[in-house]
Amino acid sequence: MTFEMFLVIFIILMMLVGLFFEIARPDLLVFSALFLFMMLGVVSTDEALVGFSNEGVFTIALLFVVAGVFERSGLVEKFISSFLKRAKTNRGAMWRLLIPLSVFSAFLNNTPIVATLTPVVRKWASDHKISPSKFLIPISYAAILGGTMTLMGTSTNLVIHGLLLDNGSSGFSFFQLALVGVPITILGLLYLILMGPKLLPDHRSLIEKVSENTKDYLSEMVVAPDYPYIGNTIEEASLRNLKGLYLIEIIRSHQVISPVNRDTVIEEGDRLIFTGMISTIAELQNRKGLSLDTGTDLTLDKLKNGGNTLQEVVISHQSKLIGKTIKESRFRDRYDAGVIAVHRNDERVEGKIGDIVPKAGDILLLVTGSGFEKQSEDHMDYYVTTPVQGEQFYKNEKDGWISLALLTVMIGLVTFQVLSIFKAMVITVGVLVLLGLTTPREGKKSIQFQVLLLIASALGIGNVIILTGTAEWLASKLVDGLAPFGVLAILFAIYFMTNALTELITNNAAAVIMLPIGLEVASGSDMNPMGIAIIIAIAASASFLSPIGYQTNLIVYGPGGYRFKDYIKVGFPLTLVVMATTISIVYFWIL
Repeated sequence: MTFEMFLVIFIILMMLVGLFFEIARPDLLVFSALFLFMMLGVVSTDEALVGFSNEGVFTIALLFVVAGVFERSGLVEKFISSFLKRAKTNRGAMWRLLIPLSVFSAFLNNTPIVATLTPVVRKWASDHKISPSKFLIPISYAAILGGTMTLMGTSTNLVIHGLLLDNGSSGFSFFQLALVGVPITILGLLYLILMGPKLLPDHRSLIEKVSENTKDYLSEMVVAPDYPYIGNTIEEASLRNLKGLYLIEIIRSHQVISPVNRDTVIEEGDRLIFTGMISTIAELQNRKGLSLDTGTDLTLDKLKNGGNTLQEVVISHQSKLIGKTIKESRFRDRYDAGVIAVHRNDERVEGKIGDIVPKAGDILLLVTGSGFEKQSEDHMDYYVTTPVQGEQFYKNEKDGWISLALLTVMIGLVTFQVLSIFKAMVITVGVLVLLGLTTPREGKKSIQFQVLLLIASALGIGNVIILTGTAEWLASKLVDGLAPFGVLAILFAIYFMTNALTELITNNAAAVIMLPIGLEVASGSDMNPMGIAIIIAIAASASFLSPIGYQTNLIVYGPGGYRFKDYIKVGFPLTLVVMATTISIVYFWIL
């Protein structure tokens, strides 16, 4: 091993540690590692930034635009919701939910599908007096499995396809992954439907937990006639930066003022609703004219009025809230929402709300103002997972059908190799814009730029691994060590290493790191490199053991009230099934 190889391995290990402990957003950590390689002269700028011109990255950006049209149309939700309405039993509901979901996920970005379906499923579960935790992990796993069936099913497939093209290969054909993807999806759905209900926990949602223990989360102070700051603003009364407390709402007669801003004027008889460290409420009781209402009948429903609503949101991987306190991010002003509680790993995060630093997967209970919905549409800082009311998600169904027809035509052209996947998506987006089904502004909002930065940076790191000879060195050690045990042992090792990286960091980063090593292994062992690429593609997507390895797992983590052990309990048998099936098919039919 040369010093340069040692340096590459060391920096990558430090990057992996940072990703595991969530020191910063994944895209920033991976780009920082790439930047460090450039600054140290390990590779040239052109070699490091090769990912920013990769065809797969641009294809993913275009797919975000296409998926955005479907997401806004409400077509997927309507279709699956109509299936659910006909369900007579829990198992029947699971069949009707998971099968169409896995099919949709084969052709659309599964992250927005799961994000938009989570509220629908929670509403259905609530109406049927069933815990949503019985359904939310299965919809995440079904979406992951469905994404393995086609080239466009997941960004990981497109990233590996782009890397193969860069290496002079023809890449994946549109349905090439289906040889493995279809069998593992069928077996996976059978497992989830037949065994899932027995293994899945029966958890309550955050709203239900807070509703049952309101006094642990909320406290009410009443403004008496002798309060010296009547007629003054909240800021003038020094009620904004209290030790351990956060003023989220004022109830005034039949009016609810929320979120409360610094210029809100206090009136006699106001009921001030605080959240945070309720044990510190004694400090306020010492203030003249403020009295604690210990006999309050305050409930979560009373926090809602007019344009105010209660919402549960899950912090996304690419959120700008990560790394800042809620106060520093100006949460109340930016999103028109006050934070009642923050839960992490199914436990309440103690302390003053404003001082809490959100992490990916945290679930926040909010009381929101009229501007919250508009703010939620303009960014990807969080996913709204509150159960839907009525059929408000049915928006532009006609647009969805037109888009579906257009996408079907393009898929046919890609399948018969008339067009490449990239050219097909360029034409699709162009036609969508010309037909007025999306606009450049809407398209820009649909693109998750943090995800693209992560992928492009990871591709650069993959290039570093190749150019410095690190991939070749690691591959030779792997082959030499496992050669006595045969080809199967090497295949299992590659799958296991990729899958472990996926669970610890992210699927795209795991794929980019492992593909160069896998291709070198194929070269040194006379294996078909396409078989190795398929194993890495499946292993990088098959994240069933933790909530952090795949976005869809993260989305359902908080709303389902899950813990890490729930993913291991349900996901471990599924991981074994998918691994054994994938390696068997590759070994007997591809290599």
